[in-house]
Amino acid sequence: MPSFQFIEHPFPFCEPGEASNPLYAVTPSDLENPDILPENVRNFVRSAKFSAREGEVLLLPGADGTLAGALLGLGSRAENPFVTGRLSRLLPGGDWHLARYPGDRTQALIGFAAGGYRFERYLKPSKAAPVRLAIPEDCDADAIKRNVAAIRLARDLINTPANDMQPDHLEQAFGALARHYDADFSAVRGDDLLTSGFPLIHAVGRAGEKAPRLMEMRWGRKGAKSITLVGKGVCFDTGGLDIKSAAGMGLMKKDMGGAANVMALALMIMDAGLDVDLRVIVPSVENAIAGNAFRPGDIYRSRKGLTVQIDNTDAEGRLILADALAYADEEQPDLLIDMATLTGAARVALGPEVMPFYTDSDALSHALHQAGERLSDPVWRMPLYPGYDAKLKTGLADLTNAPAGGMAGSITAALFLKRFVGRAGTWAHFDIYGHAPADRDFGPAGGEAQAIRAIFETIRTV
Repeated sequence: MPSFQFIEHPFPFCEPGEASNPLYAVTPSDLENPDILPENVRNFVRSAKFSAREGEVLLLPGADGTLAGALLGLGSRAENPFVTGRLSRLLPGGDWHLARYPGDRTQALIGFAAGGYRFERYLKPSKAAPVRLAIPEDCDADAIKRNVAAIRLARDLINTPANDMQPDHLEQAFGALARHYDADFSAVRGDDLLTSGFPLIHAVGRAGEKAPRLMEMRWGRKGAKSITLVGKGVCFDTGGLDIKSAAGMGLMKKDMGGAANVMALALMIMDAGLDVDLRVIVPSVENAIAGNAFRPGDIYRSRKGLTVQIDNTDAEGRLILADALAYADEEQPDLLIDMATLTGAARVALGPEVMPFYTDSDALSHALHQAGERLSDPVWRMPLYPGYDAKLKTGLADLTNAPAGGMAGSITAALFLKRFVGRAGTWAHFDIYGHAPADRDFGPAGGEAQAIRAIFETIRTV
């Protein structure tokens, strides 16, 4: 059962069989069904004018006037798998169990815990009694808690402000995760990046207060299917000398969201004990401004040997990923996945909730899409359109890190990364957001785990 957590959160679950109040999930058509609700409850529903709209809750009194249970409205179409995410705000504190839930109870329980998440590291602890749900005995409690722990880890890491989440702090969290699952962990830091062959990571991060680094974790069985995960770990992004506006910089603590999500995905893989040979690589920097910051017009030779002209210091994520992907590719993994909060163009295309990904593999694309649909973790394949590859050309180097014009920005970023992958059996790049701009049933506004449930299910089943 997962126990590793970056910030301590007790699981919001009670044991089945313990004293708890029943919760009945119902649609409007269920309200007059005597096989679902007894007559006294149906009468109370009518008098309370409860209509079972999505997320509506009705507390039920017992014969002695005490709380006897509650109804949860699913709405007429019952299409929201995470409506249970509202329960921590709508039910009185105490223990509950799903006496009736016509949908996927595993999804409902994950949604309940995800919806009740709160980032309270910098707040006084709440004294309110928590709402807890029992996990039915025929549900996989470990799998549910594994999902919840991964979601919380990604959110906690992203939500932590940059003063407490610099490359050294991220290394501490990553190292703790490795130790928890008896994985091997190593890191290359500072000027050692140059002698070890990571010049782009060094160039981007050398102006930061804390040394840039390349972190690596290995776990699993040698000879098993090799899975390598790479996550962008820009702990804060000022934009560098091409400085962002104040508004553009406001959310840039989340620019390590790719690293947070691959760490959370690794937690799921290790906790489930999947028979894989897992490798996780995280390049981590702060894209800061100082006298030694890299400049527009600079040209650097990458680990792979390709030269890159810096035409925008705010396109730094693809630079550190280039060295990390080249390093990952050298071992020819069966599956190589990178995750990064890479481009605003991806958000313009698909918004904050649907995660675009790029791959040349139709089979992997289909499996990811099917898993995302099944788990309500939506992903969408974008084209690695070769016609845009010419945008990466520049007269003085092999590649530019920032093609002119700004159009097709997410695609050209993916095509840039593709230049550093050639030996892996299959590669996929996820251009995630790592952030929820508003509260929703699945959780509050803030850092978010995105696409990892779909990826985990694909790795687990394919």
